[in-house]
Amino acid sequence: MSSATLLVADDDPVARDLLVEVLTREGYRVRAASGGEDCVRIAQAEPCDLALVDLRMPGVDGLSALKRLVTLQPAPTVVILTAFATMETAIDAIRAGAYDYLSKPFRIDEIKMTVRRALEARRLVADNRQYRHELHERYGVDKLVGQSQEMVAIYKLVARVAALDTTILIQGETGTGKEMVARAIHYASPRADRPLVVVDCAALPEPLFESELFGHERGAFTGAVMSRRGLLETADGSTCFLDEIGELSTALQAKLLRVLQEKEVRPVGSAKTHSVNVRIIAATNRDLEAAVASGRFRQDLYYRINVVRIVVPPLRARKDEIPALVTHFLRRFNARFHRSVTGLAPAAKAALMAYDFPGNVRELENLIERAYAFGAHDEITRENLPALAAAPAPAAAAAGEELPTLEAAERDLIRRALARYDNDKEKGARALGLTVRTLYRRINKFRLA
Repeated sequence: MSSATLLVADDDPVARDLLVEVLTREGYRVRAASGGEDCVRIAQAEPCDLALVDLRMPGVDGLSALKRLVTLQPAPTVVILTAFATMETAIDAIRAGAYDYLSKPFRIDEIKMTVRRALEARRLVADNRQYRHELHERYGVDKLVGQSQEMVAIYKLVARVAALDTTILIQGETGTGKEMVARAIHYASPRADRPLVVVDCAALPEPLFESELFGHERGAFTGAVMSRRGLLETADGSTCFLDEIGELSTALQAKLLRVLQEKEVRPVGSAKTHSVNVRIIAATNRDLEAAVASGRFRQDLYYRINVVRIVVPPLRARKDEIPALVTHFLRRFNARFHRSVTGLAPAAKAALMAYDFPGNVRELENLIERAYAFGAHDEITRENLPALAAAPAPAAAAAGEELPTLEAAERDLIRRALARYDNDKEKGARALGLTVRTLYRRINKFRLA
């Protein structure tokens, strides 16, 4: 049984009564109007989901009624009915906002099918609008958390560049929130009506990655049983977020540079190129300037993506923001787990403030979520944070002591995480604020398997 409200407007009482009877039997709430003026008056008084409007009616005709109906808030979906179908009137009706245009004498099955399709299309549009609203609510600039001088500078920069098509490079350690910044930029931009396309440059081996990014033609390689659009072409008209761009091989860097320069992609196995209108936001946790100096990253590509640079500071450099971040996560997890955790017990807060968070904001989020699993209800206690209880305090470097390289420190941190969780990769990845795939890649890199 449908709860949709329909409006049938036709000056022919036989046709009008037939439609009302048929659609009522289908379970719809149906109102009837004897003309265009009556149709608009009823729609203004009682919002309806769908209006079936005859084109030729005395006084206010169907086209005039249509033009007034589509201005209502909320506006009904309109289907035009006519016994005098012409190409010109059909074009006029569709241009004026009609969903469909049906000729009389109509078949009952055709009317039923058209109504179902129109209502389904209306539902999808409403769902898409709600989805975009939720995305804006979740990823809008105002949802970036923090009041430090560095974060305020990021907010201002995001607001300033969002409306532009400028290529942006976001730098920061793993887990600092680079993707959140990218989403905030996209959903505050004119491209926000299209979904953000996220590409994890570190997740796929090079042969598969090239196909994923640029697409491929049928038969381009073993297993290519059909042609497929790449992610860059899928992002046409939208924004493509290239996460961990520093992981790309030099061969893929050259192909990506060509896309940025020519605004065209060439699928694997194809001699043809396809134009794309895509904004690129790239992110990396690597020092790309050092990578350029060592020859691991192309200088020309670096200059191409580094038009505007946003550096997201690590959490240990802005520890004053931990309470605000915790409050933000509590709101989310209270809604998800149906609890009313109000904050942190003093000992729990002290432990969090003393911790260095190698996994940054993502690790803090994981710790708070895990606290719910360990029984947090009124407030998060020290006992709800067992991972912190097991975490050794970082040793202070003696004066003049040589510091380990970043690579050596990363290797040691991963080794300690694997030892603490008995080689459980999923738990280790969560503790470090990494994805499991990224952890496996680091394990292979450092030969820790």
